Amino acid sequence: MILYYTGTGNSEYVAKRIGELIGDSTRNLFERLKTKDYSAVDSEKPFVFVSPTYCWQLPHIVRDWVENTEFSGNKNAYFVLTCGDSIGNAGKFAERLCEKKGFQYMGCAQIIMPENYIAMFDAPQEKKALEIIEKSQSAIDAAANCIKNGEQIPSKKVGVREKIISSSFFNDSFYKVFVHSDKYYTADSCIGCGLCVSVCPLNSIELKDGRPKWNGNCTHCMACICRCPKEAIEYGNKSRKKPRYTCPR
Repeated sequence: MILYYTGTGNSEYVAKRIGELIGDSTRNLFERLKTKDYSAVDSEKPFVFVSPTYCWQLPHIVRDWVENTEFSGNKNAYFVLTCGDSIGNAGKFAERLCEKKGFQYMGCAQIIMPENYIAMFDAPQEKKALEIIEKSQSAIDAAANCIKNGEQIPSKKVGVREKIISSSFFNDSFYKVFVHSDKYYTADSCIGCGLCVSVCPLNSIELKDGRPKWNGNCTHCMACICRCPKEAIEYGNKSRKKPRYTCPR
């Protein structure tokens, strides 16, 4: 069973592509995360967790969901993580999560996809994004082949820098300092459609007087800012004049 979480579509694309290649079902975790649904999940096939990396680890909301959910059936767990540059040492923390949950850790694949974290970086224009996605196919195929054959995904070589930026100290500090919603605001082009409310996995947004308001609880998935049909949402001055990104495939 392929369980995926996505903010702007990259991990959804990868999950569905792997599902096609190995003949397995995919399940979007969005509603379970949004409603904190920790009901048991059973699968005869290995569990494949597909997710973006946030600060070079699994997003806290995905990690916490896995920790609180009971899994039965197959004990093998694969991780396929998307990123704009590197997943760092995320595999180490995925392995620790498996130990905690009683899974047999089967490895962690890195899939480089177009950048979407416009609170800090630039997202590519569509032409460049499609080129990056095309280049990702070999890594997706390799991960799918390991999963299909029940083989361990080869370990990614991790350098000293990646170990540091992936550390729990750095990750937790990054969340505390940078991951919040204080800088979000809307321009006058906002039409009050409420799409940002519906795509927030943490129920952190509500409409007040026809405009979105953020309550501070945020995971920086960029779903609200990138999926806004009028590009009316900004993140301080970091996102101004930057292209928004949703997976074009």
